[in-house]
Amino acid sequence: MINNNALKLSALDQSPIRENGTVSDALTETIELAQICDKAGYHRYWLAEHHASDSFAGSTPEILIGQIANTTKKIRVGSGGVMLSHYSPLKVAETFNTLETLFPGRIDLGIGRAPGSDQVTAMALGYGSEIGIEYFPTRIADMLSFIGGTKPSTELFENIKISPKPETIPELWLLGSSGQSAQYAAQFGLSFTFAHFIAPNGGQSVIQNYIKHFQHSPFNKKSRSSLCVFITCAETEHEARQLARSRDLVLLKRSKGERGPYPSDDEIGSYPYSEQDLKLIEYNRPQSLYGDPDQCVRILSKMANNYQVEELLILTICHDPKDRKASYKLLADAFNSRKN
Repeated sequence: MINNNALKLSALDQSPIRENGTVSDALTETIELAQICDKAGYHRYWLAEHHASDSFAGSTPEILIGQIANTTKKIRVGSGGVMLSHYSPLKVAETFNTLETLFPGRIDLGIGRAPGSDQVTAMALGYGSEIGIEYFPTRIADMLSFIGGTKPSTELFENIKISPKPETIPELWLLGSSGQSAQYAAQFGLSFTFAHFIAPNGGQSVIQNYIKHFQHSPFNKKSRSSLCVFITCAETEHEARQLARSRDLVLLKRSKGERGPYPSDDEIGSYPYSEQDLKLIEYNRPQSLYGDPDQCVRILSKMANNYQVEELLILTICHDPKDRKASYKLLADAFNSRKN
């Protein structure tokens, strides 16, 4: 049984672009939300990576991490995550070593396997590299050696001088929605976050296998896992349900291959939902939870127990940034009140 008093709340921000909003608005709103989460007592704040997207503005989490760490006081700040398959492990290590040097004890490096883009954009990010996804474990091993000072798996890299080399290293996490990602996390002794908001089914066994096969490493003596959940909190259940309709429409349109900004109330109200559309929305319900503060605490506490995690990453997107800020604050206040 997970102790609610020990349960940590953290935040994942995809820097959503809203209907009638701009990319600049999205990035400004990300920084503002991070400051609210810092004051509300969230443990960490992660920035996602997406490319060539009409829905999300965050293509460079490492830049946002520096901005947010500089304008907050206590909250850990990190990537959720860097798509390592695109990049040089050395460059990723140097970037996050620099961030850790500037903000010691506050930086997280979360990595992922997904492309975060379409195939052509992924090719442009790699720009000529012929190293495919099958070499992802080697990328992890080399990156960890550059971060932690251990021997690289690639012999040619043994004499590379790592600079900067901070006194502490970033917390290292592997993010995923599949057993393969969990397997890599266990193999390399990394902390693991399961993306429930992407894969609402099967995550319990994935985390159990991660814990079962976890191997001691210089980065973690024991396994550590968290769960990322999409949930909308409002003063009343009815209000939360209304706010969650934006995510409903987003998932519906994605199922039809449509992408775009997060829809406004007007677009939600005027969309020509078919009977099949409404059935699909209900089918997708486990990916988009909602409720008043007490309901959300009960939902999330039950999930933490079912998945046996002691940390929940909260992902909330509403069309109005005021509603999104309120959702994060209401949730934190509700959890904090139970601890007192």
